Amino acid sequence: MDIKAPVADAQSTPSTLRATRVRFLILAMLFLVTTINYADRATVSIAGSAMQKDLGFSPVALGYIFSAFGWSYVVAQLPGGWLLDKFGSRRVYGASILIWSIFTFTQGTIGFLTGAAAVAAVFALRFLVGVAEAPAFPANSRIVAAWFPANERGTASAIFNSAQYAATVIFAPLMAWLVHSFGWHEVFIVMGVLGVIAAVLWQIFVRDPKEHPRVNRAELEYIENGGGLVDIDRKVSSARREGPNLGYIKQLLRNRMLMGIYIAQYCINALTYFFITWFPIYLVQARGMSILKAGFVASVPAVCGFLGGILGGIISDALLRRGTSLSIARKVPIVLGMLLSMSMVVCNYVDAQVVVVAFMALAFFGKGLGALGWAVNSDTAPKQIAGLSGALMNTFGNLSSITTPIAVGYIVGHTGSFNGALVFVGLHGLVAVICYVFVVGKIERVELKPVQQ
Repeated sequence: MDIKAPVADAQSTPSTLRATRVRFLILAMLFLVTTINYADRATVSIAGSAMQKDLGFSPVALGYIFSAFGWSYVVAQLPGGWLLDKFGSRRVYGASILIWSIFTFTQGTIGFLTGAAAVAAVFALRFLVGVAEAPAFPANSRIVAAWFPANERGTASAIFNSAQYAATVIFAPLMAWLVHSFGWHEVFIVMGVLGVIAAVLWQIFVRDPKEHPRVNRAELEYIENGGGLVDIDRKVSSARREGPNLGYIKQLLRNRMLMGIYIAQYCINALTYFFITWFPIYLVQARGMSILKAGFVASVPAVCGFLGGILGGIISDALLRRGTSLSIARKVPIVLGMLLSMSMVVCNYVDAQVVVVAFMALAFFGKGLGALGWAVNSDTAPKQIAGLSGALMNTFGNLSSITTPIAVGYIVGHTGSFNGALVFVGLHGLVAVICYVFVVGKIERVELKPVQQ
């Protein structure tokens, strides 16, 4: 009652008054928790070399440990999306943050194990982190669809998506310093504690658009008139009486536009998972850097990825405001970015560390520029199942969290070199371009046909 009372007053404010900007506070929270999310995914990447020596992991075993997150993350996507549509983004996401942080913390307590037992324990805990994090990105997309009009949605999605790069910029040096100064255990403990703090902040600051105590009617009208789904979590009561509808999922899978988007998202995420799993190890093992230096160097491409990510959203929304079609506005940054991401292959033909870092930075900039999949999802997801639709895209996208770490592990293990791995990862950018140019077609919101439960 204390929360809802001010809303009624705020919404009675005439729309001629200046609109509040509460949506940017919500976006800041999305950025914060997504940064923690990706930092937790990357903990094993930074601690991996030290864990290999301490616990006796082979490259192939480390590849499977990297993939453990992906196995459960993919399997839990559709249940996670259904939970979002059933109970709303705020409650499900808040619980998700708290649970994955507890499992992250627990990984720092297994140092007494070695060999197969250590591999099994780390794999199991990473698996549980994946389950807990499953609702995160569908919730991000769902919240952006609720809080932002279409002409701001590209930038908003790019900002929360750019948190993956901010995670590397901020936390890679910190985690590398923790490993160097205290040991790999402390990486997991520190990140777990930070995640619990983020969960508390989420409960304090995040509300649905029509329930937030700081929003006024002018901002709500601006969002709603621009295509924002401000009632998305006020209409979940009927969904609570139903389970996931397979008929809706079949409609999504039969849609050519969506399948093109889903396959492209798989390719875009393959680039992401190389950078957050094997890239620091590539710098240590293939380029002879210390783990401390690698932690700081890894932040350079991440800065470029962050800048590319923000720029991609800005360019897309600017094109939209100038009257360009939604399809062109979204596709131009994606295609250009994916072509640039392929520049990582050049690293196979140069030796100087500074040149390697420069090309990796260019590739990461391109990956950021083209990472507009979640903006496209906000533009295309059916209103009735926005959470489930985002979860389906994330299911396809994060299959690469399984395949990429394992494939790179086998390539490195069998060839003793990262050259083939860079070609394997770089080709994903080309496939993403092909999808958006030749498969996706017109980008528009999907209208579902009625189906029986």
